[in-house]
Amino acid sequence: MEKQVAPALMGLYDRDYARDPPRGFFLGGDRSMVANLILINVVVYLADVLFFDHPDTTAGLSGWMALNANLFHQPWNAWQLLTCGFAHDPRHWLHVAGNMFMLWLFGRDVEAIYGRGEFLRIYLTMIIVASLAWLVSQMAQVRDPDILAARTMLGASGAVAGIMVLNIIHFPRRVFYFWGVVPLPAWLLGTLYIGQDIMGYARPRSGEPIAFEAHLAGAAFAFLYYSTGWNLGRIVPRRLSWGMLKRGPKLRVHEPPQREEDLGRQVDRILEKISREGEASLTRVERQTLEEASRRYQQRRK
Repeated sequence: MEKQVAPALMGLYDRDYARDPPRGFFLGGDRSMVANLILINVVVYLADVLFFDHPDTTAGLSGWMALNANLFHQPWNAWQLLTCGFAHDPRHWLHVAGNMFMLWLFGRDVEAIYGRGEFLRIYLTMIIVASLAWLVSQMAQVRDPDILAARTMLGASGAVAGIMVLNIIHFPRRVFYFWGVVPLPAWLLGTLYIGQDIMGYARPRSGEPIAFEAHLAGAAFAFLYYSTGWNLGRIVPRRLSWGMLKRGPKLRVHEPPQREEDLGRQVDRILEKISREGEASLTRVERQTLEEASRRYQQRRK
């Protein structure tokens, strides 16, 4: 547990009790978005296994939903950019189990930070970005349309990789236990994961079933999303905060201390409500208050 900070208005997501993941899995009527996504993926997988034959990777429900590498030659199948993220290899249950476990492990905190609606927008966008990255990579490697037509991609790992990176950016010092024994800080876990994908992409092996470029694209989008303070409810990011994209010094608006103290007390009250009743119990005004507090904290960090 990290040491609590003293100032009246702490960063919204540096508060210890705000970091606790939502309790339970919300399988009732008010499910979390993470639970909804896991449920959809599992239902699609079970339907594919129980009701379809799979003589090869292009058959069954998953074969229909998978992304085909010749999409640029058949743009009317653009829906595959999204559906492939909800299909998994029906011959290997660990494919869907591993992705859904990672989504559950890292997604709950990300949803608690950004809210259900924005989390869904992030997740779906990451699926599409990962799909496009894989398509471009395949087009660059293969020129023969017949070979492209034989290649497909499916799975949620591109989006899950992005959610993992977004979680680690927010909580870099959180400790995970590898195989339940070896303690690894989140930043190191993320570094190892991304490093493995970079090495896998740089040294492809024949018959390698992993779409490393999709993982890297999801991770890159997560970094871009966080760095720009983007909200996908808007088309244009609120700021560009690094490198040559900076257009000049930022002007910081300093609020009167009394106003910051009042906002801090409101945030404390709202977060205590979340701890008692869950994030879904918040009113629109309370959500706007949390967004304002988070925005001010991020502006002061820059």
